[in-house]
Amino acid sequence: MKKVIALLSAAAAFTAVGAVVPGVAPASAVPRTTAGEQATPELNDTGQGTLDWQSCNDPTTPTLQCAMLEVPLDYAHPHGTKIKIKVDRLPATAPKAQQQGPILLNPGGPGDSGLWMPAYIAGAIPKDVAATYDWIGFDPRGTNASEPHVTCDAHFFDGERPDYQVSQGTSQAWLEKSARYAADCAANWSWFLPHMTTVDNARDLDSIRRALGVKKINFYGGSWGTSLGSTYGQLFPSHVRRMVLDSIVGPSISWYDHNILQDKEHQRRFDAFAAWTAKADSVYHLGTDAADVEKAYYQVEADLRTHPVDASPAPGKIGPAEFEDTFYGGGYNFLRWPRMATVLSAYLTKHDTSALNIAYNRYAAPGADDGTFPAYNAVQCTENSWPRDWEFWKKDQAKVDAVAPFYTYNNMWFNTACMFWPYQGDQKGRLKITGKGLPPVLLFQATEDAATPFQGGLAMQKALPGSKLVVQEGGSFHEILFHGDACLDDTFTAYLRDGSLPTGTGPIAKTCAPEADPAPVYVTPPPATAKSAATAARPLAATDPEAIHGRL
Repeated sequence: MKKVIALLSAAAAFTAVGAVVPGVAPASAVPRTTAGEQATPELNDTGQGTLDWQSCNDPTTPTLQCAMLEVPLDYAHPHGTKIKIKVDRLPATAPKAQQQGPILLNPGGPGDSGLWMPAYIAGAIPKDVAATYDWIGFDPRGTNASEPHVTCDAHFFDGERPDYQVSQGTSQAWLEKSARYAADCAANWSWFLPHMTTVDNARDLDSIRRALGVKKINFYGGSWGTSLGSTYGQLFPSHVRRMVLDSIVGPSISWYDHNILQDKEHQRRFDAFAAWTAKADSVYHLGTDAADVEKAYYQVEADLRTHPVDASPAPGKIGPAEFEDTFYGGGYNFLRWPRMATVLSAYLTKHDTSALNIAYNRYAAPGADDGTFPAYNAVQCTENSWPRDWEFWKKDQAKVDAVAPFYTYNNMWFNTACMFWPYQGDQKGRLKITGKGLPPVLLFQATEDAATPFQGGLAMQKALPGSKLVVQEGGSFHEILFHGDACLDDTFTAYLRDGSLPTGTGPIAKTCAPEADPAPVYVTPPPATAKSAATAARPLAATDPEAIHGRL
């Protein structure tokens, strides 16, 4: 524990001293927007950049345009240090009189790229509606192609990493790894980290609005993008024309508590996967009872502790941590279930590790650096006060693990950099969302969503007067639009077409049926190449039905 304390002290030192950047106030002097504060938009209307649109040279979407937008690092000092946001645009093609302005898009993360979204979403809805909007994607500050791209430890996700399960005696290793990560971030990015919150990103949305030269924007956000959208609406309600929030983070829950909700919901989804697999014993031969399938999962994990397998073309080995990372995405997208069941079946019935190798490279392999993980931590760790005592974590998380063993310790170690993070919010938490001055907001939520549990959708509907909540009863996709469900997608399209909303009253204005379970197929795909998503974001191609976008 002495090493951990030393690393924590180093992180604290960076908090106190920090890196001095011209025009940037020390972190301790940075004014923060506290819960309940209604920021004044006029304070943002200085230091505005412009958009010089150029072709993105995208062969699949030749009309896609790209630009870099200069914005203040710190909106409290708008004439100080500037950073750049990568933005793209698919322009409206309808006659000018029919155009409805820009719709800004965010897939969550925090920190995931939204540059793929204009072409994808515009192509997923009727052409006559898509043609009336300018579709705007962007890379959040500090991520992807925005400048600078924050990287703290390019090899943080390289395998084989320590076992997640505390019963395996790896807690010391993980505490040191987490503390070192926080210290590495602070060492190079202390001037930037305090300015990567949801509020900072929401102010960037308004910078994009001003650069586009419009008084109001439309917005679609999924997962953490729902926090981004609701925060923008709280800060700038008069600048919102229409807003859609899909798979919703509760507006007032702390990030620590939100992760505990995730643990319990991921356990439910794992249990559902096991039950589905058991019904297909003739395909996978893992047993006819869900308990047999879960036993098979833990049997493979135990074997990988002593016999890790080659991860090539990804670096390193696939051990128990990499194995867990390969499987938890089934809680986001159940179209992964056939491949997951194939991994277990191939390993146990054929002594074949190739299916595991393919699934790992497809879903969980690290990329060139730590991806959006710095942004994830900068948002979650900075916006709330996190427990700083390992003894508290150990006892509290053990209670959660007792009822949700599938995901608890995986998720815990993903977030323990917050125990050492040099910048933290206060007990008031994130910006209080009241919806004052907002037009009606359209909300979408699945009841079985593991990443943004159902409670968040209900809480957001309550927080936003006039909002309409559409619920997919029994649905489990994380971000439920654009999966081919006409009940959901047609509601979205009607709202974008002319502002039409579901007419139902009460907390839930409309209910849609769930999607059908995937067919139990033994998956034998060609070998995969390592993906470029190093963190839990790990997105596949936007058009891949197994893709997920963002941990949140």
